[in-house]
Amino acid sequence: MIWHSASLEAVQDELKTVLETGLNTEVVAERLRQYGENRISEKKGKSLLSRFSDQLKDFMVIILMVAAFVSLVTAFFSSDPDWIEPIIIVAIVILNAFLGVFQESRAEAALAALKNMAAPSAKVLRGGQMETVPAWELVPGDVIFLEAGDYIPADGRVFESASLKCEESALTGESIPTDKAADGELEDIAPLGDRFNMVYSGCCVAYGRGKVVVTGTGMDTEMGKIATILENTGDSVTPLQIKLAQLGKSLGLLALAICGLIFIVGIFFGNKEIALPTRVLEMFMMAVSLAVAAIPEGLPAIVTITLAIGVQQMVKRHAIVRRLPAVETLGNASVICSDKTGTLTQNRMTLTAVYNGRKVIELGGDEPGEDVLMLLRLGAMCCDGRVEIVDGKEKHTGDPTETAIVAAALRLIGLTRDQIDNQFPRMTELPFDSDRKLMTTVNIIDGRPFAVVKGAPDIVISRCTSPNEAALRANEEMGSRALRVLGVAVKPLDEVPSNPTFAELEHGLTFVGLLGMIDPPRPEAADAVKVCKSAGIRTVMITGDHVVTASAIARSLHILEDGEEALTGEQLDQLSDGELYANIEKYSVYARVSPENKIRIVRMWQKKGEVVAMTGDGVNDAPALKAADIGCAMGITGTDVAKGAAAMTLTDDNFATIVSAVRQGRGIYDNIKKAVHFLLSCNLGEIITIFLGILIFRIPVLLAIQLLWINLITDSLPALALGMEPAEHDIMTRKPRKKDESVFAGGMGIDAIWQGCLIGVLTLIGFTLGRHFAAGHFPGQDDLITRYGQSVALCVLAVSQLFHAFNARSSHSIFKIGLFSNLYMLGAFFCSLALTMGLFIFEPIRDAFGLAALHTSEGLEIFLLSIVPVAVCEIVKLVRHMIRKK
Repeated sequence: MIWHSASLEAVQDELKTVLETGLNTEVVAERLRQYGENRISEKKGKSLLSRFSDQLKDFMVIILMVAAFVSLVTAFFSSDPDWIEPIIIVAIVILNAFLGVFQESRAEAALAALKNMAAPSAKVLRGGQMETVPAWELVPGDVIFLEAGDYIPADGRVFESASLKCEESALTGESIPTDKAADGELEDIAPLGDRFNMVYSGCCVAYGRGKVVVTGTGMDTEMGKIATILENTGDSVTPLQIKLAQLGKSLGLLALAICGLIFIVGIFFGNKEIALPTRVLEMFMMAVSLAVAAIPEGLPAIVTITLAIGVQQMVKRHAIVRRLPAVETLGNASVICSDKTGTLTQNRMTLTAVYNGRKVIELGGDEPGEDVLMLLRLGAMCCDGRVEIVDGKEKHTGDPTETAIVAAALRLIGLTRDQIDNQFPRMTELPFDSDRKLMTTVNIIDGRPFAVVKGAPDIVISRCTSPNEAALRANEEMGSRALRVLGVAVKPLDEVPSNPTFAELEHGLTFVGLLGMIDPPRPEAADAVKVCKSAGIRTVMITGDHVVTASAIARSLHILEDGEEALTGEQLDQLSDGELYANIEKYSVYARVSPENKIRIVRMWQKKGEVVAMTGDGVNDAPALKAADIGCAMGITGTDVAKGAAAMTLTDDNFATIVSAVRQGRGIYDNIKKAVHFLLSCNLGEIITIFLGILIFRIPVLLAIQLLWINLITDSLPALALGMEPAEHDIMTRKPRKKDESVFAGGMGIDAIWQGCLIGVLTLIGFTLGRHFAAGHFPGQDDLITRYGQSVALCVLAVSQLFHAFNARSSHSIFKIGLFSNLYMLGAFFCSLALTMGLFIFEPIRDAFGLAALHTSEGLEIFLLSIVPVAVCEIVKLVRHMIRKK
């Protein structure tokens, strides 16, 4: 049965209950067995051990563990074992896993939060007697009592209402309380936010009281349906995780190929004077060392550290990230689906326009006249809301439309709630109800009692002594701007009535004016949307508010442009998946949507190949937050359910913070890409050096331990420093990356190849010059000549890589971005240089690494060779810049 559209009699018959007496104990026990307890079910979360093991399933990590194992075996059979490399690899993997587990330790909290939102107890009618029972005991057919302040324990149909209002933002996303009534008709397809005769579990009663018959409990409630969707919504894999997995597989295969190739080349083209078994063992060790060098084992740690640093920086920008890869994913966002209330708007109704009987006046401009001030006084008299200044900020208590009027009186007239009550004492009142759509108070003004009436403009105007077509037109004009409009009228009285009636106080009125209010856009939201457009990011508004209001706000923020449309949830339900897929790019606003609608919108954009960021604060947002590539929950107004489902929480509920986080995310991806570029070009340089060295010289240009030193010191420290690069100035003018874009896109793969070849050739030149110098000074000492050449090659390779790190900082000239804009890079440069030079200073270390003491004249030679990559890359950058300008 569709509970909201069925007649009350049909609901009563379907539930087999009696509204006057409720259910008896036997029926309750039977239904409790039939429907189960009124609880949200919860699937078991992953254990700490399971989450830790998940961190070790990454292909790159598996390759590193295999490399560590091979290194251990090689060291075990070596006459001069080196245990440092495998120990460091294992330590990196374990540290990386612990960091990942730490960041995700609060994952899967959404269903637990849903469970905790259930009301602890309920007032229920059983056998004609009111009882207070645990909420989990409720069953369909129970009759429950609700009053202001109560949490609603189950879904139900209202059959008696006394000015009942419910705050349903957890389900609809809109903070303005909804009037509830027993009478009236609804269509089957009425959106959840329009179902005035229903109340829903997890929401609360804001005003009045009522009686409700329970229609759904546990997983059969709207909250339960969301829990089901949330449970069936898998965690999305981020673009970065996909790219790193692909990179890991590629590097793993490359390492195996290199290992085999170098081994074969060394056996057949190596020094034939060395015995075959010895040559096989040496070449196997060299091949393994080179294969390990081909895999940047520091990359997972560098990625994790870069993301973790980004997380800390984002905290300062009011964004808390729960899962590390989410930082980069946000930078890849091409569509942001944003809630309206509180994110794009201020989440506070504000009086922005009034009609004084002659014209519509915008507030906030010229000083208001006395007629406007009188309208504000009268409106504030007929309000129960309060506005207080606490710690320099306004604290609003009560109905948002009333606090908007009281706040305007405070700002423009300087009247507080207490001053209003003292100057214009309220003698009696007729409370607002949804049937009359009016509220009336009797106040003493200048010593005489007046009835002050506030309510729906058309009804207020119809109760006045003379027709007012101008006021009706003003109401239409203000309503077309999505303003929430209230009419104000007065009636002088001879005396304060002892028993006031509607007929006595709310007829024969004198019209005073109209009050127009709206939840206005955040001042910074328009600029943030503009930045998104320049960055190629589409902003889409998804809200539970009415389509007219949503469209007006969207137009003011330039989210809804000419040629684009607004769609209601009802209209969306009528579209097939094919129709929505074909037309989704023309819809910029979705209003009155359900949780299922939100997931459908997110998934359709994802089907288009877009990376979708989704914001939300209510329970109804949780499934879409989890389904999106990056879910952003609101920290102030957000429910625990939304925060548990999202990967990121905005502590200031501000759309501009999302845009700031996008910039941060793009910078982080840039830095990871720079680190990959640097590491691969350096590792390729090492491969070229060893491979060509064996072919040309028939001896290894570098020893295994020297390669490992390069890989761990002069590669890793600068790569870490690249992770600290500030975001480039033009980063928010670039279009978003495609979801399937390779990490090597934009020519990075080609650059890494030719730059690696350049470094390898320069190292071979250094080896040749070193051997030539040694041959002249130490004739006939072949071992010393070789060691001297290897020492020069090590220096050229190490220093050229350190200089090359500056090339990797940007596609712009290093002189344009500034040498001192990243002090971490300077620190990494000089630290790595000092450590490498230290190998030659202390004789025991020098001997352990198979190095020779270098002549001072080699310094200039090493410097000139090492600076070549900088000079060549600067020339290439200049040529590319000139081509782009053309």
